[in-house]
Amino acid sequence: MCGVFGVFGDEAAAELTYLGLYALQHRGQESAGMAVTDGRRIRIHKGMGLVSRVFGEGELGSLKGHAAIGHVRYSTTGAAHVANAQPLLSLSAHGQIALAHNGNLTNTHLLRAELFGTGSVFQTTTDSEVILHLIARAASRSLEEAVVEATAKLSGAYALVVMTNEKLIGLRDPLGIRPLAIGRRGKTWLLASESCAFDVVGGELVRDVMPGEMVVIDRDGLRSCRFAAGSREAFCVFEYIYFARSDSVIDGRTVHEVRKQIGREL
Repeated sequence: MCGVFGVFGDEAAAELTYLGLYALQHRGQESAGMAVTDGRRIRIHKGMGLVSRVFGEGELGSLKGHAAIGHVRYSTTGAAHVANAQPLLSLSAHGQIALAHNGNLTNTHLLRAELFGTGSVFQTTTDSEVILHLIARAASRSLEEAVVEATAKLSGAYALVVMTNEKLIGLRDPLGIRPLAIGRRGKTWLLASESCAFDVVGGELVRDVMPGEMVVIDRDGLRSCRFAAGSREAFCVFEYIYFARSDSVIDGRTVHEVRKQIGREL
């Protein structure tokens, strides 16, 4: 399961992320976290438990910035431990990078063994940290190129939000297994696992991120590119019948409408 949220272009980014994660709480209750940038430094806070427990007024007050990403976790790969809470934050040739991941990779063990063989050191047992290492290894490329190069090695499900001090990136795997949507709140851009997170912050759904699509948001706005073409789409049916909230809109239809149609077919 897990839920991810991102915001770019609002000085109340931490508060918006808190509300967005609260709306996505049904996707994961094990841990919660957020990373916030003021353009110079990324600050991070995360902990075990529900969003309301991890973040109080003191924590939110210390997270100042115009952009943020957040995560609520339901563990699939990696133990239930605060070290595995997300977002993950690292320092690389691209500067500070924060990453939050919804999904489950199927080639984690192979990639981890390859990275161990080249001297990589891991701080967690999650498959998400593998993605962060792969991005950091492409040091000679731009951040967008590094992200695309990293995803070429991944198999399985991933909806990612990646943030530096200058930009916010969102992408989905070529099969579109996990959901990710784009929203707007005035001039502020939003990313979330489900559109219900946009509703709670006063935003509106723009569209879904397409399978194999990467969107990059910075001070010049939003731009998009297709980094991979899937042979087919394989959206997870459990999103409609179990994971997603009934009022969320996925692929132009509310989850409630799809559930009713599934009932009619049965």
